[in-house]
Amino acid sequence: MVRRTKEEALETRNKLLDSAEGLFQSQGVSRTTLQDIALHAGATRGAVYWHFKDKADLFDAMMERVTLPLESYFSHKQSPEETSSDSGTQALTHTRNAILKALHQIVNDPQTRRVLEIATQKVEYMEGIRNIRLRHLTACNGFLCRVTQGLDTASRQKNLALPVPSAMAARGLHALIDGLIQNWLLDPQTFDLLETGQRTMDIYFKGLGFSIE
Repeated sequence: MVRRTKEEALETRNKLLDSAEGLFQSQGVSRTTLQDIALHAGATRGAVYWHFKDKADLFDAMMERVTLPLESYFSHKQSPEETSSDSGTQALTHTRNAILKALHQIVNDPQTRRVLEIATQKVEYMEGIRNIRLRHLTACNGFLCRVTQGLDTASRQKNLALPVPSAMAARGLHALIDGLIQNWLLDPQTFDLLETGQRTMDIYFKGLGFSIE
């Protein structure tokens, strides 16, 4: 009986999170109330407060279910190591492959796409939503750190002087990839995110003096 109660509680919690995802995506975070979420999930407002302290707590739990792609592939723990032992442009190949994996996840995983859209287009940086700005900054800084490291390693091995500082080049690549993702989320039918991401990234690296096969 206890086990069934725990399973039912978990099922209710997941329904609430699923409903929050759908409503946040369709009408925005600030316009969605806890009552809206409860009704959509077929639960009571009391059930919402049983599982979550407030809307910010529910939002945080929803975000925790899905790791944002650039956050996932460019964290220090999960990113491929780029060391001085890498040959030629291997360090940049690691970076390129990680970006392509992130784009593949966005294109092929509906939940990732939903949560990413909410996190970037459907929420304001308001005090009640505690972690979203911090998560954005953490993901961005992780990306910049790994790409800068890859550029430094590759340019050192090839004895290549970059046309701009590596940190600046890394920020430019982030702006390029992030811009493609944001535009694709607005209308996924307008272009192929994977193909466009790969080709523009290769052109960008070529402009820096690298040729990645």
